Amino acid sequence: MTSHSTTNVPPAHPNAASNMTLNNYRFPSHRLRRQQEEPDRIPLVLVACGSFSPITYLHLRMFEMANDYARMNTSFEVVGGYLSPVSDAYKKAGLAPSVHRVRMCELAAEETSDWLMVDPYEAIQPEYSPTAAVLDHFEHEINGVLGGVLSADGQSRRPVKIMLLAGADLISTMSTPGVWAEKDLDHILGSFGAMIVERSGTDMEDALANLKPWEENIYVIQQMIQNDVSSTKIRLLLKRDLSITYLIPSPVIDYIRANRLYTDEDSKSSKDKQSASK
Repeated sequence: MTSHSTTNVPPAHPNAASNMTLNNYRFPSHRLRRQQEEPDRIPLVLVACGSFSPITYLHLRMFEMANDYARMNTSFEVVGGYLSPVSDAYKKAGLAPSVHRVRMCELAAEETSDWLMVDPYEAIQPEYSPTAAVLDHFEHEINGVLGGVLSADGQSRRPVKIMLLAGADLISTMSTPGVWAEKDLDHILGSFGAMIVERSGTDMEDALANLKPWEENIYVIQQMIQNDVSSTKIRLLLKRDLSITYLIPSPVIDYIRANRLYTDEDSKSSKDKQSASK
């Protein structure tokens, strides 16, 4: 029996990320901790880039695992986390329009977290933004515009370390010759670094084999409780009219149903629109 929620989808606030365009964009910093709590640690912001079509609990869980890892195994102190949905120009199969993906990420962050934020900057760009450029954007906004964060004693300001948060599947592509430009890899892994969450079916030793020059900037996080939920699997369940309850946040399920996303009719409509525009 397929469960259909009847909860109303809350409207987006006028200043919400999902209401931003190139003309009214403002960097979201409402949940960014502006002052460190631990004086001997390096302030860190985690950035997850991806399709989020739709966002799942694993996407959210990655931030919590990374926060625990940073606290227990590194000298970093996490002061913020961002979801950065990719632009529509990415042209990936199963990619819902960016306004929907940004809103679903907002609903998920609002429902499940008190420190995650959604930055629509990448999503609203007319062209695809390379990951290196997206990380540069966060560096500019957080350290350039905001001036970093206050030290624990409040006497000085400290630059924030920006770091990519991703699943093992991304690091596998980085390790595959020819997929990523060498200069982009060096910028992402050399200048910023990455926290990588292991996923079942990925051999991390093989994935990291060709990334030796940057191994000191790559932090591998083990999943103590394995979770292989993916956006692809969620879309497949939806197309088969099967329940996705307890796999993604309830407000996101409500939003998908209200907007009839990831149905055969939705796919056909998108294809018709593409054909008409040619």
